[in-house]
Amino acid sequence: MSTIGNFEGFQPVSLKQEGEDQLSETVHLSMEEEDPDSGQMPRGISRQSSVTKSTLYPNPYHKPFISRTYFVARPGAIETAMEDLKSHIANTTEETIQGFWLLTEIDHWNNEKERILLVTDKTLFICKYDFIMLCCVQLQQIPLSAVHRICLGKFAFPKMSLDKRPGEGLRIYWGSSEEQSFLSRWNPWSTAVPYATFTEHPMVYTSEKFLTLCKLSGFTSKLVPAIQNAQKNSTAPGREKGLMVLTQPILIETYTGLMSFIGNRNKLGYSLARGSIGF
Repeated sequence: MSTIGNFEGFQPVSLKQEGEDQLSETVHLSMEEEDPDSGQMPRGISRQSSVTKSTLYPNPYHKPFISRTYFVARPGAIETAMEDLKSHIANTTEETIQGFWLLTEIDHWNNEKERILLVTDKTLFICKYDFIMLCCVQLQQIPLSAVHRICLGKFAFPKMSLDKRPGEGLRIYWGSSEEQSFLSRWNPWSTAVPYATFTEHPMVYTSEKFLTLCKLSGFTSKLVPAIQNAQKNSTAPGREKGLMVLTQPILIETYTGLMSFIGNRNKLGYSLARGSIGF
């Protein structure tokens, strides 16, 4: 009785992969025998240096696949927002636009909110813009002549606060904290707050275009002289003219910070691609 190995129809097959013959020949040729009288040991296998370059991608300082999740980075999104606001200013006021900026607003409960800021010769506009539907949702107008103080510095929190943020920001005051009621202070959805706090948008270092739009120092350098000029030309009585620009910590009075912890970690204040939910 014949076995499979001796069966006439079967032939032994080599399991070497393609290229192994060539490799074995290379190894064989590289094992040169030395003259035993020379006293030298046989040389080992010679290995050819690799010509493949290894690069780290994506660059840890610029991650385009992360920046694409922000709808503001989609082609034409920020340009459409600017045109919408320009059209609104032209139809409602006769003011001259001095610049646009894309910043992150931090409310009195430490929640981050994506905002477009527009400075004219008389007004600071703070716009909540929906970059998904490409429409303005809310527009807050602050007369520049009413701004009396600007603070620049690092964020500070109470000692017992559980949700602290690093970094620096800018706070614009057009009223006093004494004017703020107890209910508005402890209401996370209150808009009756006499100041606004801003920091740089996460897109700031993704491209040259967003570096110009999101840089906090660029916004400050335009805002301060615009306020000074508006106050100089203002005829409104009541407030003593003058702008104070201070460098000091910016206090955010949050203690537990559960809402801001969840919202900021998930970027709920931004127009962001959240991924597919269905199948």
